[in-house]
Amino acid sequence: MCGRFTQQRPTSEIARIFGADDLADDGGGHFNVAPTDEAAVVVQRDERRAVVRYRWGLVPSWADAKQASRAFNARAETLATSGLFRDAFRRRRCLVPVDGFYEWQRTADGKRQPLRILDPDDRPLALAGLWTGRRDEETGDWTRSFTIVTTRPNGFMAAIHDRMPVVVPPKAWDRWLDPVPRDPDELRALLEPSDAVRLTAYPVVPLVNNVRNDGPELIEPLAAVSPEPALPTLF
Repeated sequence: MCGRFTQQRPTSEIARIFGADDLADDGGGHFNVAPTDEAAVVVQRDERRAVVRYRWGLVPSWADAKQASRAFNARAETLATSGLFRDAFRRRRCLVPVDGFYEWQRTADGKRQPLRILDPDDRPLALAGLWTGRRDEETGDWTRSFTIVTTRPNGFMAAIHDRMPVVVPPKAWDRWLDPVPRDPDELRALLEPSDAVRLTAYPVVPLVNNVRNDGPELIEPLAAVSPEPALPTLF
């Protein structure tokens, strides 16, 4: 799964990396983004690609708004059949640029040790996402929200968790963002776990366990902790 991530870069830099317009105007510095928070996502409508800020937790127009906290992840295996995600999968895909994400692993003494997982060269990871919009019938205001797609773990993540977010490689960004409706089979290959996705991980301080904590100290390595089982080496 993917329940927390960091967005340290300002949206101006994210826009440059993804060849998009910066409509979010956010300075970054987010070290503990959690479900129901707003976060930067990359969307494409017609010929325009933009960085915007949407709420994390997908709420379709017909769904109960309380469902947002439960729909922060979408399983890749059921995107094409789930009533909650099927339409967004066909028409409203997005990329969620993160500098890293967190996962928790049991240590030898039974505690849950938070790990930060990131690209070994500190490049941003583009996570596969879906988005939608919901109009408040009373106020007329629109709320746009997103979810992150998860899949089975690749070789690296299998030692940490039984799920991982789908990481879209740069060569597939255009294909994933293309808003033209596609046959789900065309996109399914992008959702398969791949050992071509290079990741590294290290333990961090338990401050990240509390969603109210936010700051660069959350990503400082916890040198004294060695999670069990040992983290796999990079391939």
